[in-house]
Amino acid sequence: MSESTQPVLKVNNLSIAYRSGGEQKRVIHNVSFSVERGEVVALVGESGSGKTTTAQSIIGLLADNAVREAGQIWLNGVEITHWSQKRLDGIRGAAISLIPQDPGSSLNPVKTIGAQVEEILLLHEPLSRQQRRERVVALLKRVGLSHPEQRAQQYPHQLSGGMKQRVLIAIAIALKPALIIADEPTSALDVTVQKRILDLIDELRRESGTAVLFVTHDLAVAAARSDRILVFRHGEIREQGSAEAIVHSPQDAYTRQLFADAPALSGSSFAPTQRQQFSQPAVEIIGLNKYFSLGKGEGFQALNNVSFSVQRGTTHALVGESGSGKTTLARILLGFQQADSGRVVIDGIDASSLRGEALRQLRRKIQLVYQNPFASLDPSQTLYRVIEEPLLNYEPLSQQERRQRVEEAATRVALPLTLLDRKPHELSGGQRQRVAIARALILRPQILVLDEATSALDVTIQAQILTLLLQLQQELGLSYLFISHDLATVRQLAHSVSVLRAGQQIDYGNTAEVFNRPASDYTRELIAAIPVLTRAKDTA
Repeated sequence: MSESTQPVLKVNNLSIAYRSGGEQKRVIHNVSFSVERGEVVALVGESGSGKTTTAQSIIGLLADNAVREAGQIWLNGVEITHWSQKRLDGIRGAAISLIPQDPGSSLNPVKTIGAQVEEILLLHEPLSRQQRRERVVALLKRVGLSHPEQRAQQYPHQLSGGMKQRVLIAIAIALKPALIIADEPTSALDVTVQKRILDLIDELRRESGTAVLFVTHDLAVAAARSDRILVFRHGEIREQGSAEAIVHSPQDAYTRQLFADAPALSGSSFAPTQRQQFSQPAVEIIGLNKYFSLGKGEGFQALNNVSFSVQRGTTHALVGESGSGKTTLARILLGFQQADSGRVVIDGIDASSLRGEALRQLRRKIQLVYQNPFASLDPSQTLYRVIEEPLLNYEPLSQQERRQRVEEAATRVALPLTLLDRKPHELSGGQRQRVAIARALILRPQILVLDEATSALDVTIQAQILTLLLQLQQELGLSYLFISHDLATVRQLAHSVSVLRAGQQIDYGNTAEVFNRPASDYTRELIAAIPVLTRAKDTA
């Protein structure tokens, strides 16, 4: 059989277990599938279902306590099941590439972006220094980074999460590998950049026959962009077939529930707009300006005269591309950064005038759920201690009262109480984000800033969290600032929305009005980029 007729990837009866405390527990059960040349196969399912473990086993990047109990893996007709790490190093990047899930921990903080992209070229291609630098700039430009020459000289901490993810994608596509394993590759990206990246992967498929194994919890993207879908649950493939068959005629009850919970596929309507009006908004942002210097006389205006208000008991969404100013605005609101000019008024109090203990006490009213659950949790603490910590800082409760509050918060975010004695590294990404949300809720704040708070969650847990947020809002009158690139979720959850671009607010108002009658071409482009299965079918 010639290589061209062989699948790019073939996995046969794969079973994987994890060792913990002297015991060995199987987490992947007899998984078999293949990926043909130029094909996209999506692995979908809940966090912890085995998607990422399966993907990591293919490229030889399983955790140290993982054991492959059975099964074989072939790449381009060659069995690589028992290859050493040194031998796998020879094909990583060249024949098989990984786009990892977490951009924050996947880049070296002490090396420039350009140097990290250049490494893959140094390892595999005989290019001159000048040729490598030109290729680096071309790759950064191709994945949609603005000012690629400047970005190449920057360090990871100077880039947003979405920008860092694009750097990882540039590294993965540098050598046009036969197979790209994409583990949540667009989870940190806004919809326009997501579309650009997915279009780029499609382009590579057409040019080079690159195959893609696409691990995702974004069912709309899986439905619109993959040829076949494999539905994982508890380490098993519950259902597999063509994307169209899985979406339109799912045979398994679990698959039907998954797609019913997906905001972009369920036909969710806009959040209700008729709310009780209070005389005083929960949050007022008035004329905020913020400029960042990049040195050598260069810099950028992160916020340019931005103003909006968040009514009590409502959700206000901030949307826009990575680097548009969303997170900078949130950091100023929370007191982590100072604006150059403008005012932040929280519950009628001008926060920009507060210092010391007065500012600390104001922060009880407003809590943050971070974008990245991998970096925001202390790896040395148990989940119980992580959730409990704000109580120790703010409320003199007894040990029994603290335990009751911690267990209440964990239950609210669908986190099993049996996990509370574990540490963050023992959890999936979605479980870690649930811990972060529970920690933010523990002080019962009036305002919650949700910075991509559901981006790491699979759709079933996302649906539970969104339902929870709506319940808490109705019961407690909570106000949310919801920062997101998931416009389908914004449409479902937010009462009002601000669209930011390059630090400017170019659209603002009632969510239904902004979506139905956008004031700018950019907002229209954002809405048009929302992945929808019917659009993909119509253009196929």
